Amino acid sequence: MKITYDPRYNIAYIRFSEKTTEAEAIRLSDEAVVDIAPDGTVYGIELLNANDQFRREDGGELVVINEATGRQSKLPLTGKAG
Repeated sequence: MKITYDPRYNIAYIRFSEKTTEAEAIRLSDEAVVDIAPDGTVYGIELLNANDQFRREDGGELVVINEATGRQSKLPLTGKAG
């Protein structure tokens, strides 16, 4: 899995697998689009206005938690779209 963020456009993308050439983009809201591969699997989620979405509750940190072990990793999110 890969998470990318482009501060120029304030867009984040969570990629679960490599993008296929044929895909269906399903707009869930004004701020979220899910990309579906031809086999029906989700291969990515695009977050528009990402800075606001990432900073809602956690003060600007990406927190990854392993629910089985309780281990967590934190990564500060920096930069704002200008």
